[in-house]
Amino acid sequence: MAEGQVWTIGSILKWSEQYFGSHGAETPRLDAEVLLSYLLGQKRIFLYVHFDQPLTAEELARYREMVKRRAAGEPVAYICGEKEFMGLTFKVTPAVLVPQPDTETLVEAVIERLKGKEGARIADVCTGSGAIALALAHYLPETSVAATDISADAVSIAKENAESLGLSERVVFCEGDLLAPLSGETFDAIVSNPPYIPSAEIAGLPREVRAEPIIALDGGADGLDFYRRLVHESTALLKDGGFLAVECGDTQAGAIAEMAVTGGFGRTEIVHDLSDKERVVVMWKA
Repeated sequence: MAEGQVWTIGSILKWSEQYFGSHGAETPRLDAEVLLSYLLGQKRIFLYVHFDQPLTAEELARYREMVKRRAAGEPVAYICGEKEFMGLTFKVTPAVLVPQPDTETLVEAVIERLKGKEGARIADVCTGSGAIALALAHYLPETSVAATDISADAVSIAKENAESLGLSERVVFCEGDLLAPLSGETFDAIVSNPPYIPSAEIAGLPREVRAEPIIALDGGADGLDFYRRLVHESTALLKDGGFLAVECGDTQAGAIAEMAVTGGFGRTEIVHDLSDKERVVVMWKA
């Protein structure tokens, strides 16, 4: 990025796209647009309408720092400090996973199965930023949600997100291991996007994924450790006719459904994401 050159929105985007691409970014143009639009406080369409607008010296200096961080492998969401999920904006920091579009499949599956059920109670396990719990509370206004995470920092972020979305009265966050903080309660649905990456595969993940908290990624030797616990522990907290719904990796749905059958669940469903991958397993208590 040459000193003294007049950089317009259009020229800086073109340069950033090439620079990010040379540093291994999977979506270099998108990364550049998201960072610049965040910096300018505008929607991405603004960049195309004002492509010949020059950046001020201050804007250019701030953008340089953002580019350095992204090129070093830091996720765009951490640089901006926020991420959109299910049409809502969530604060994110390195203490929590960045909400991903795949997880919207889980939220949508739960919404579809609870729609019209007034007074339903939901538990969200491994809540992280609170994205799942808060999206469910937002789109199912007659429900209440209790969410847990073993990380105190994650619970703190989730509470901030609940406050900013006006959902603090209907979503309670608890620090603790999986379902332990909810012992003695009962729910119509238990939902989770638990750690599911096999331990040996962590080192081979993209840099930006490895920048996220390992505790929220590592699912044990085969990636299924947390599913075994959830299947075993959830039946005592589910009402009759309730369900456990979990997100999973591309090849894990069959094994999880098998666990559910041997674990006493009555029936299972496998839900595909927009890429037609098996992304969610729903397990119903008889």
